[in-house]
Amino acid sequence: MVRDGYFYALGLIAAAVLVGWFAPPAWAVVPLALALFFLWFFRDPERVIPASAGAVVSPGDGKVTDASIITVNGEKQARISIFLSVFDVHVNRSPIAGVVREVRYQRGQFLNAMNQASAEQNEQNIVYVEGDGQVVIFKQIAGLLARRIVFHPKVGDRLERGQRVGLIKFGSRVDVLFDASAVLQVKVGDRVRGGASVLAYAQPKGELAGAGRSSTVEGVR
Repeated sequence: MVRDGYFYALGLIAAAVLVGWFAPPAWAVVPLALALFFLWFFRDPERVIPASAGAVVSPGDGKVTDASIITVNGEKQARISIFLSVFDVHVNRSPIAGVVREVRYQRGQFLNAMNQASAEQNEQNIVYVEGDGQVVIFKQIAGLLARRIVFHPKVGDRLERGQRVGLIKFGSRVDVLFDASAVLQVKVGDRVRGGASVLAYAQPKGELAGAGRSSTVEGVR
C-alpha cells in the first residue's frame, strides 16, 4: 500500500464517523465507500522483475496505446505509450537499471491521456536514465483526472530495473523512449504490468532477436 492511501482513507473514515454521529448513519456509507476505494487504488503489489540482459520493463500498469518510431533531437527512437486507467496500479517503476541523469518537470495541459497530443502538451515529468550503454527516457504524464505526479529519486541516484520511483494519481499515461534498433515485445492493445512486463530488448542477443516479436512498429512521426 502506498502511504498516500492511508492518509486519504483515514480522513474519510473520520468524516464517516462525524457524519454518522450528527446525521442519519446511512449517510456515512459514501465516505466509507470512498475510503475503501482509496485503499484499493493505492495498492502496491510485489512484482517479479525480469533479469534478462537488455530488458526494458514497463514503468506502469495499463494498456499499450502506441508503439511507433518518432524523431527526438534529430534521432530516431522507439516510443511505447501506456494508458493507466483509474482501475490500474499507479505505482511507477524504473524501466532499466542505471543512473538518473536528468529529471525535468514540464507544466502543461490536462488533456485526456488517450489523446496523442498529451505526450507533448500535458503536464509531465521527464526522466533520463543511463545504464548498460543506453539512455532510456520515460515520462510520467498527467491525464484528465491526474493532477499530481510524484517522483522520488534525484539526479545522480542509482536505480535498479523495476525499482519503485513514484506514482501518478488518478488516471494517467507513461511513455518510454529508447533506441529504435530495440526488438519490441509488445503491440498496441497489450496489457502490461509495471516492473514485470518486458517492453523491448534494447541490446538483444541473436536468440532474443529471433524469439521476440517483430520489431516493426505502427507509425513513423
